[in-house]
Amino acid sequence: MKYPITFILLLLVPSLFAQTNNSTKSSSSIRIEMLFPEGKSKALILSFDDGTSADRKLVKLMNEYGLKGTFHLNSNKLDTKGYLTKNEIKTLFTGHEVSVHSANHPGLTDLPKLDIVYEVVEDRKELERLTGKTVRGMAYPFGSYDDKVVEAITGLGIEYARTVGDSYNFSIPKDFLRWDPSIHQFGKAYFKADDSENDKKELAGFYKLVADFMKAETLSLLDVWGHSWENDGAGNRWTEMENFFKIVSKQTNIHYTTQIDLVDYINAYHNLKFSVDKKIISNLSSIDIYIKLDNKNYKIPAGSEITI
Repeated sequence: MKYPITFILLLLVPSLFAQTNNSTKSSSSIRIEMLFPEGKSKALILSFDDGTSADRKLVKLMNEYGLKGTFHLNSNKLDTKGYLTKNEIKTLFTGHEVSVHSANHPGLTDLPKLDIVYEVVEDRKELERLTGKTVRGMAYPFGSYDDKVVEAITGLGIEYARTVGDSYNFSIPKDFLRWDPSIHQFGKAYFKADDSENDKKELAGFYKLVADFMKAETLSLLDVWGHSWENDGAGNRWTEMENFFKIVSKQTNIHYTTQIDLVDYINAYHNLKFSVDKKIISNLSSIDIYIKLDNKNYKIPAGSEITI
């Protein structure tokens, strides 16, 4: 039996449309999520400012618990009373990150752009001389920054800059030059002298945030910042710091990282190349990247292309 061409087309069009529609849906609805190295769902950053002599005790404690730190140093204060010596910087911070905190620790928003550039470049240059490594990050002294400061440091080789604006969450920063940490060490405990009620309240809030991080099921970054010299104050602060380290250390689902290492990882993730149907993934970086694609975990080795 012969059928008119029009009838045949009417039979074919719905089938063709369904195939096209399904293909589009299958590729555009596939969810891609970043995972931390080794496919972990949590990451921990510990960053401390100034480079005082109390860093020696803090680094020793961190090493005992297998933790990594990012240390933001003021190079012109080294070799002065209460600060580290220049000769010990390279060995003391082995396994950790050394980062810019400005040469002299001024409030950067009060300076003209030329002086901002000087503070950052001079600090970076001296820290690179002391460590023998490139220094690519910083923390704003006093947390002092604005659009003028961000504009001034852009192009100086600084790839992230941490603020002191606690976010009280575990989100990954979208703007690396305005990087808000999760929380100050112990919240705002000990900010007020002889105020035990405030200390108790702030410590409870700090440990609640840590507990929320430990039980979080989504991708979570806990970024705790502070100063080692704060632990020399009244009370049992060093004991408190060690208690915190005991809680967060040696966890199989936590990736322990420095700030610059996490920046490199995130940038490599964003530079992954996907085919239209998301079946072919290319990793052009020198870092192994882990992702969750359509609820399945994948490793894309450095410099490789995989087909799934």
